[in-house]
Amino acid sequence: MKQYLFAVDLGATSGRTIIGNFTTEGWEMEEINRFPNHLIEVNGHCYWDIYELYRNILEGLKRVSDRKDVEIISIGVDTWGVDFACIGKDGQLMRLPYSYRDSHTNGAPEKFFMRIPRQHVYNLTGIQVMNFNTLFQLDTMRRDKNSALDSAEKILFIPDALTYLLTGETVTEYTIASTGQLVNATTRQLEPELLQAIGLNTSHFGRFVYPGEKAGVLSAEVQRITGLGEIPVIAVAGHDTASAVAAIPARNRNFAYLSSGTWSLMGIETDNPIITPQTESLNYTNEGGVEGSIRFLKNICGMWLLERCRQQWGNTSYPELIAEASACEAFRSLIYPDDDRFNNPINMEQAIKDYCKDTGQPVPETRGQIVRCIFESLALRYRQVLDDLHALSPHPIETLHIIGGGSRNELLNQWTANAAGIPVVAGPSEATAIGNIMMQAIAAGKACDLFAMRQLVAQSVPLKTFQPKDKPMWEQAYAQFKHKTQI
Repeated sequence: MKQYLFAVDLGATSGRTIIGNFTTEGWEMEEINRFPNHLIEVNGHCYWDIYELYRNILEGLKRVSDRKDVEIISIGVDTWGVDFACIGKDGQLMRLPYSYRDSHTNGAPEKFFMRIPRQHVYNLTGIQVMNFNTLFQLDTMRRDKNSALDSAEKILFIPDALTYLLTGETVTEYTIASTGQLVNATTRQLEPELLQAIGLNTSHFGRFVYPGEKAGVLSAEVQRITGLGEIPVIAVAGHDTASAVAAIPARNRNFAYLSSGTWSLMGIETDNPIITPQTESLNYTNEGGVEGSIRFLKNICGMWLLERCRQQWGNTSYPELIAEASACEAFRSLIYPDDDRFNNPINMEQAIKDYCKDTGQPVPETRGQIVRCIFESLALRYRQVLDDLHALSPHPIETLHIIGGGSRNELLNQWTANAAGIPVVAGPSEATAIGNIMMQAIAAGKACDLFAMRQLVAQSVPLKTFQPKDKPMWEQAYAQFKHKTQI
């Protein structure tokens, strides 16, 4: 019987459970189950079905429990950021959690800043202002006299809420909490001044923990349901991007990263937050990482653009769409991926067409033209953010590491290298799961530190490097992008 670490990895569109381990030969991983993560729209609001996610996690645990060749030694949960569940005094979840894509926080930051100035909030947290940040969700719920919040004994971020369902223990993990604009970037603790402003205090949250700490063990109920024993649940880097960045196969700090999935998150790794009037103006964020690091980054709308189009197209395969895009005219139409109209439109394809029409560009007429527009626009937006990072980074940026599911998109990888003008190293595509399991391995004493684990990832995971090409053409396209998007 071989020992494995069990990772729960949940994204905004799908989730999976995975078993894996690091050996002297490298990395082993096996997917146990995969399942969709659907938004539920009820009475004008969008929610996550946390009970369905939990059911699928239990299903994964039951499957490994039935196997005679597997021994699970720990469990870790990572998810998307900012969203949370309210727990009542009776220990029960109070309603399904809101999705960050719900419209109830539209205009919320401006209302909050009427009480506490924007600059002061940024100086405390170093977090970019986005209307769905936890701070603004909670403030909106408080103003709306939300019954779930009014009755809440505890507020738990999504990975911590799932850990609670598994263990009965309430914790607040640092990396996931840092996404919500509630954590002081310097003290690395919840900021009392901001909590007080929304009628809360630290007692409304679980025990504050950092990646690698033990959250609890499987409850008696979960042991009965799954057939497993008192397996520890580790507070890994609960934010999926923090887990993914931990798995970057870098040999030094002279890199930028692009975690490519539903969202694209581009940034650098630093020892200390970068909080200046310039970073505030550019709306850069300082989120928590593993081993005391800071993830200085920018959120960029990523594959969400294409995924929403694919829903309208019957979920056509990526290879087919990439082939169609490759055959289309270059730089015919460009969009600004982070325009508000792309947040959650009823019809993404039409939103893209409307943007092109409104900016005086040829309107995409075919599916291939839409896909090419998305990919080229993303590559050029990545260049734009990378230019900022070159200016703000305390160290040189020599390579861009692309991790996550988007790292398998070779066409976009090459175009990103062309736009950025530096080598792009793609992989691992399973960075989030690897980072999750890495922290469990360190907690179990099976690994010593992050640097050693990164070297093992570099040795054991297939990587592909893309060198920049066609520099004059992409420089001209970048000028066109900045002009047409008025940035």
